[in-house]
Amino acid sequence: MNLSSPRWLRTLTRLRDALVPEALGLGWMPVLLLGYLLFLFMPVLVPSDSNWGDHLPWRLWPTLLSIVVFLPMYFLAYRGSAMTRVLCTSGIAALGCGLMAYNAFSNTYIIYSAAFVALLPGTLWTRLVALAALLGTYYGLSVWLGFPVFVPVLTAIISVAVFTGNYFQSETVRKRAELKLSHEEVRRLAALAERERIGRDLHDLLGHTLSLVALKSDLAGRLIERDPQAARTEIVEVSRVARDALAQVRRAVTGIRAAGLAAELASAKLLLESDGVTLRYDAQEVVVPPDLETVLALALREAVTNIQRHARATLAEVSLASTDEHVRLRIRDNGVGSAAVPGNGLSGMRERVESRGGRLRIDSTLRQGTCVEIVLPLPLPSREGSDAPVASSEGIVGAT
Repeated sequence: MNLSSPRWLRTLTRLRDALVPEALGLGWMPVLLLGYLLFLFMPVLVPSDSNWGDHLPWRLWPTLLSIVVFLPMYFLAYRGSAMTRVLCTSGIAALGCGLMAYNAFSNTYIIYSAAFVALLPGTLWTRLVALAALLGTYYGLSVWLGFPVFVPVLTAIISVAVFTGNYFQSETVRKRAELKLSHEEVRRLAALAERERIGRDLHDLLGHTLSLVALKSDLAGRLIERDPQAARTEIVEVSRVARDALAQVRRAVTGIRAAGLAAELASAKLLLESDGVTLRYDAQEVVVPPDLETVLALALREAVTNIQRHARATLAEVSLASTDEHVRLRIRDNGVGSAAVPGNGLSGMRERVESRGGRLRIDSTLRQGTCVEIVLPLPLPSREGSDAPVASSEGIVGAT
């Protein structure tokens, strides 16, 4: 909660978080759902002398007492363990059945219980059996108490609808959590593979070279008194070998740093398509120095994260192109668009781009999607054919 919010609102928020864990991401919804308790007082609207009124019992004090018993079980079902949820769901169901003799609209508790049945541990069939047992028990008691037939029928329809909605919502949350773990595992394995590659490359580059430096240094030490000229030659050779090794290490590090954009594209494909967003990628072969590669990779990461979190898009397109003077990265989506003030992520992206002399343009129109375009000037050495790495679509063909 923002510290600028009113004190009473911060207090209410802390109370809400004490009742329903913030980690569930449900916000105020569990509290708002308590509004359905008003249906317990619906019998007062039915005339007692009507055909239905004679068969719809209602007593105030048992109803109020049931609410006092219900509320702790309701919030424990959100906070407790799996076994606690089972016990609370059973308790709410028993409360609904026990109140039937005093309140015909105690089916409100049956519907609450059906909603929690969808969240119980076990397979779908286990939950369906529990739901059937719940509704069957309620139907039998309704017939025994002489309730009009519309009461158990309406209760069953609403309970099944609530059960279905909660079940599919819980499955969606579970699958998103699994996809997030999968995404993080892919990143971890990619980082591990990269570390192993770096180790192999450094071993191949430096193992032989350092052995040669050590041998020539020992030889120069033995020759320095007997043959100074030969010793000087060996020392010059050691210097040359060392400079060659340094150049090789620099090229290796450049290659490692240049992998950023390709890795971000692969990660973007996994992140977006796991959320139902198709990613299309189109790129020319572009010569990009390592520092610009990093800027483009971080910009792509931020833009893709915003698409996944906020855009509600079904399609995203990434294009990379260059001229002799600049390189252009464009990320476009067909989402809802927004006129919101840019957050820290976009501000950081703009600062990184502008620090390299580039420009960032964001076109976002409500219901027409968003387009992020980054243009970076290419330094003179890159235009004259330096050893800068090439960022291409090789290895990312599967993302198109």
